[in-house]
Amino acid sequence: MHAGAAPLLDIVFEAAVIEWRGPAPFYFVAIPSEHLGEVSYAAREASYGWGCVPVTASIASASFETSLFPKDGGYLLPLRAAVRVQAGIAPGDNVCVRMRIARVGA
Repeated sequence: MHAGAAPLLDIVFEAAVIEWRGPAPFYFVAIPSEHLGEVSYAAREASYGWGCVPVTASIASASFETSLFPKDGGYLLPLRAAVRVQAGIAPGDNVCVRMRIARVGA
């Protein structure tokens, strides 16, 4: 997101870190249900396909860019290992997330 560009959505929420054990473990934060409507609305202008939505997020001291994954009518925010280490995050932790969605190309 370019400096000065107004985001489509700028929210703060708390949620638990969940672990999905596939071929390799993956960690996510599920977007709370009370924010799904506004995330879905912003996603209409920000999605680059397959329902993935680019976001800028921060948890504690870790700021990062990623894409939300659509899952079962909701969205999951993936947490890379570097983000988890920097913020001291473990599965099951409750974290405070600040997340922004911008228009594609903004």
